[in-house]
Amino acid sequence: MTYIGQLSLQLSFVVTIYALVCYYLGAKNEKYQLIKSADTAVFILLGLMLLTSTALIYAFFNNDYSIEYVYNYSNRDLAPFYKFSAFWAGQKGSLLLWALLLSLFGVIVLLQNRHKNRILLPVVMKVILGVTLFFISTMLFSTNPFEKMMGGVIPEDGHGLNPMLQNPGMVIHPPTLYIGYVGMTVPFAFAIAALIKEQLGDIWIRSTRRWTLFSWMFLTLGNLFGAQWAYVELGWGGYWAWDPVENASFMPWLVATAYLHSVMIQEKKDMLKVWNMSLIILTFSLTIFGTFITRSGLIQSVHSFDETTLGYYFLAFLAFIMIASFGLVIKRFPALKSKNSLDSIVSRESSFLLNNLLLLGIAFATLWGTLFPIISEAVRGIKITVGPPFFNQVNVPIGLALLLLAAICPLIAWRKATVKNIQKNFLIPFIFMVIGGGALVVLLPTFDVFAWLAFSFSIFLTVTIVIEFYKGANVRAKQSGKNILNSFFSLINRNKRRYGGYIVHLGVVCCFVGIAGSSSYSTEKTEMLKEGEEMNIRNYTLQFEKIDYVKENETKEVITAKLNLFKDGKVLRQMKPEKQFFNKQQPVTDVDIYQTIFEDVYVIFSSYSDDLKTGTFKVFVNPLTAWLWIGGWIMALGTIIAILPDKLESSGLAKRYNRKL
Repeated sequence: MTYIGQLSLQLSFVVTIYALVCYYLGAKNEKYQLIKSADTAVFILLGLMLLTSTALIYAFFNNDYSIEYVYNYSNRDLAPFYKFSAFWAGQKGSLLLWALLLSLFGVIVLLQNRHKNRILLPVVMKVILGVTLFFISTMLFSTNPFEKMMGGVIPEDGHGLNPMLQNPGMVIHPPTLYIGYVGMTVPFAFAIAALIKEQLGDIWIRSTRRWTLFSWMFLTLGNLFGAQWAYVELGWGGYWAWDPVENASFMPWLVATAYLHSVMIQEKKDMLKVWNMSLIILTFSLTIFGTFITRSGLIQSVHSFDETTLGYYFLAFLAFIMIASFGLVIKRFPALKSKNSLDSIVSRESSFLLNNLLLLGIAFATLWGTLFPIISEAVRGIKITVGPPFFNQVNVPIGLALLLLAAICPLIAWRKATVKNIQKNFLIPFIFMVIGGGALVVLLPTFDVFAWLAFSFSIFLTVTIVIEFYKGANVRAKQSGKNILNSFFSLINRNKRRYGGYIVHLGVVCCFVGIAGSSSYSTEKTEMLKEGEEMNIRNYTLQFEKIDYVKENETKEVITAKLNLFKDGKVLRQMKPEKQFFNKQQPVTDVDIYQTIFEDVYVIFSSYSDDLKTGTFKVFVNPLTAWLWIGGWIMALGTIIAILPDKLESSGLAKRYNRKL
């Protein structure tokens, strides 16, 4: 099976080149048969990628330790669930996952556009295949997933999967994030095709709107799944530490969010063409950059560049993408220049543009903080680490401004907002914000200006959204004679893009509430307890019962502390934080969390005595953390609604409109 996997990988390289050549010659010479042959090659490529991936997965389940990658990321005692996830646990498998997903998306794009976008499609497919070829090349010439063990020695057992990756969150998080990464190739490919073919209207944007939303949703969920994994697995009480790996996935999300907002201006006002082209190029470039810094070893030390050729591959590819793409933008600049301009600073166009600048400001600050240790080591020979205080100091105020803009952007008038428009749309939300903000001064345990602003702006945004839903549903109820609830769902069904966006903004509110509450009002306490002793934190009591030792198999031992959790004298449940030992290595801490929508009780089993009669426990009470995860799912729901076709799109009017385009 290893031979089949290696052979299919090599054949995929040949088939990809064949498809590229056929698309090029077919489009250049208007030879439909060549284009049709290239289309067939795209389907064959997907089959080869599936075969390659199946061969690697089979090697994991068959314990084939003759393959170095299988040896490094699996062993005989590893649960099947994690043997499957070991496929993308390391550098080689993650590159194969990239190529597999990209070949799948290429087939979907081809099926979607075979009878439309005929001018753009050959170029679109060439771009997608070009990116696929890069990832296949890195595997064949730098990091082959089927590389054999040195010396031909086959070990009896593997090294095993990193214990921290043996968590359900790490089974879901990487592929979710990679779907978002790879999905952004599609709008990028259409943008490049539009530049090459001089189709510089908004057809390429309309053709990829759902792809962009789909990819953005998976980037959103991927970031949140990563944060949740860090929260439950790393055992430090938090979920986001501005780690380079976190930043690598956060930056493309920020720029993609800016792009999703700014394309509305191009669709409505035929403006910001250069800006939108630049944003989608940056978004795709950051997905490559994110894969680069997390898989090349660059984020650990600049010297890791010398240990593998992969870093050079990625660096060259990234440079090529940016030079070629922005070179095309410069070449088409005269045709991309907008015919319209901003009529007023106080307008929806201006608010969207400010929204973009703030999002890019956070992205740049995050990029600078991520790269600064590498730059400082290269320039001065001293690695200066940039920690969370830098990121929080810069990004928190910008984030609060974005939260406020999220309420203003959709409701302020196009072209020029009047005093009457501002008063009509924002007076009631402003009154609620003032009243709510005043109440918060009294209700919050301590006054934290950033948390107070986050909660106050959240009230403002929530009220604006509720009013918009109520006004729309009320009008629909009067027109149709139906009740307000039926009219509410009818309203969403009629304009899914607009009201799906509002639901996404409600999810943003929930995320900000969760971040503000858990960051500003968390309580921490550490105590050493003997059996039967208690510790108190806020209005909770933890009673230490005992410690249990279990040897689950030859490679895994578990030491579990049992503590009874009380609140106001009532038993809530038994907490069971653990210490897990794999192959006698450094123990892994498995926390236990009692979660409600109001607060989390987060228990860490820090250490224990030799006789297992005494334990040291670190406990956090984190308010409102659950709202971060709730907000993520609400954002996903809103995105799904926005992706679905509106009633207008299914009508003959929409079909005639699309033909006109």
